[in-house]
Amino acid sequence: MSGLFDVAGRTVLVTGGGRGIGRMIADGFAAAGAEVHVVSRLLDVEELRAAGLRPWVADLSTEAGCAEFASEFAGATGRLDVLVNNAGATWGAPLEEFDSAAWDKVVDLNLKSPFFLVRELAPLLGASATPNAPSRIVNIGSIDGLRVPTLSTYSYTASKAALHHLTRVLAVELGPRNITVNAIAPGPFESKMMAAVLAESRDEFEGAAPLGRIGRPDDAAALAILLAAPGGSFLTGTVIPLDGGLSIVSPR
Repeated sequence: MSGLFDVAGRTVLVTGGGRGIGRMIADGFAAAGAEVHVVSRLLDVEELRAAGLRPWVADLSTEAGCAEFASEFAGATGRLDVLVNNAGATWGAPLEEFDSAAWDKVVDLNLKSPFFLVRELAPLLGASATPNAPSRIVNIGSIDGLRVPTLSTYSYTASKAALHHLTRVLAVELGPRNITVNAIAPGPFESKMMAAVLAESRDEFEGAAPLGRIGRPDDAAALAILLAAPGGSFLTGTVIPLDGGLSIVSPR
């Protein structure tokens, strides 16, 4: 049974992997024996290397940035088995004050960048894939893409809902190339993005969730590893809530 969850020796790339859920996932893969690369615009390179991760500094917020990084990565590594599209941003403002600059910044990074990175890296993912051992793409969405949130994060919510559906579209497109595409929709986790919200409303989130708590690092790592391991090879086009049941109750 242990072989069903074995990712040792797999080459994994996690975008936005320097902190938050991306770092939780990166650390989990590294502990499981994978070769883990993390890419972000801002990274503590030495700290990541000390943790056994391989850092890449790049700006993935534009199509050109994705293409440039993908070319450099492919040339340096020559292999990719698992791509975790985690890099993201959020923004909140009242409807009357929500402008196009805030909208575009969030949608560009949360939705367009995963698409362009998949476009550029699909040949590398497909090169190491077989029908019995497909390569994997894991998109990090949000429960705010599954339900109406209480915060005025219009572009974030829209971008995550769109990423969930893009996951399904890409699953159909890339399945014949032996690449699975799935999404994780996390609820609240300890992260910089959630810090201010949790400082004010942690008790409310925990009280509303059927399991009575927020996410832990091993929760994020375990699901990502499942989707990347042999035991997850028949899963594609899924969007899996990782939220202790929070998405199935009405927001308060």
